[in-house]
Amino acid sequence: MTKTINLTLKVWRQQSAEIKGGFETYHASNISTDMSFLEMLDVVNEQLTLDCKEPIAFDHDCREGICGQCGSVINGRPHGPEKGTTLCQLHMRHFSDGDTIAIEPFRAKAFKVLKDLVVDRGALDKIIQAGGYVSVNTGGTPDANAIPVPKEIAEKAMDAAACIGCGACVAACPNASAMLFVGAKVSQLALLPQGRPEAAMRVTHMVRTMDELGFGNCSNERECEAECPKEISITNIARMNREFFKAGLFSSVK
Repeated sequence: MTKTINLTLKVWRQQSAEIKGGFETYHASNISTDMSFLEMLDVVNEQLTLDCKEPIAFDHDCREGICGQCGSVINGRPHGPEKGTTLCQLHMRHFSDGDTIAIEPFRAKAFKVLKDLVVDRGALDKIIQAGGYVSVNTGGTPDANAIPVPKEIAEKAMDAAACIGCGACVAACPNASAMLFVGAKVSQLALLPQGRPEAAMRVTHMVRTMDELGFGNCSNERECEAECPKEISITNIARMNREFFKAGLFSSVK
């Protein structure tokens, strides 16, 4: 038999970036513990619509833990209390009957609140764009084994590439730093021979853009690593710092 619970939700409501927001209280009744957190919000929104009230705006897309669009802060933690999961993978069985849940958007200078729980994470896209390109020789498709890559290095690159750009690291950091995100994006190419030709340009431009967009600096609090749904390691920040230092010493990139 499916268990149901009743919850009190304190949800951040904000019409736009120009209008001051605040928490509003809602009651979620008879919520199945088999539901995901987003399905619970769907049920709440259905009731709000029936009551002729405006539903809660929140980001979502794949609902499979792949796209990273579903980020919100649940009881002070980006994506909620479960380790290594996105918000769409958080299920209501992790809450108890009678719980009060605070739901608010990711907060950072670079993440403007568009409406309710929806924030503009376009700043992360601008950092990616600043990274430029990877040069590839034209011609026929190269053989898969033409450039040998040690297994250990390939696995580290793949671990870094697992970053989905959700912004949880920024929301968790007391400085609103994007260095775990940038470190992962720098590492996934810096570790591979295909990424070396533009390595100095990539890290220089990405770090410069990160600073220009208003993200803070890393102070080794490690909240980013703890809250990352893909469990990206802060060793990628150290690698990014080394790449940036080498680019400053040995490269003419401006």
